[in-house]
Amino acid sequence: MKQLILVYNANSGWHNSVIDSLHKIVSPKTYDCNLCDITFGVFSEKEVWKKFRTETNIEMQFLHKNEFLEVYKPKEKYNFPIIFKSKDNKIEVFLKSEEVNALKKPQDLINVIKSSFK
Repeated sequence: MKQLILVYNANSGWHNSVIDSLHKIVSPKTYDCNLCDITFGVFSEKEVWKKFRTETNIEMQFLHKNEFLEVYKPKEKYNFPIIFKSKDNKIEVFLKSEEVNALKKPQDLINVIKSSFK
């Protein structure tokens, strides 16, 4: 079964979460994680994204960059945010950082995923 691995350009943990939320409020134009920005508001998941995520049959794993590096230990260096496709325990890039950063709203990401998983 195919799976998407969505990796945020943020580290895990409560402290980092608070700092990221404040950054979104104080200086949204300089916030470094477009994937976070299009899927989450300041305090909660965006409804259109949440609806898609919970209703789709596409399996998804969400990781912060430190979690991804720890779990997958990639030999290649990646820019974040990034989305991988996983099949048979092999991962390949689904959307590069530049492509993720070009997305403007949750529906853009949803459309890309839907068109690739027809």
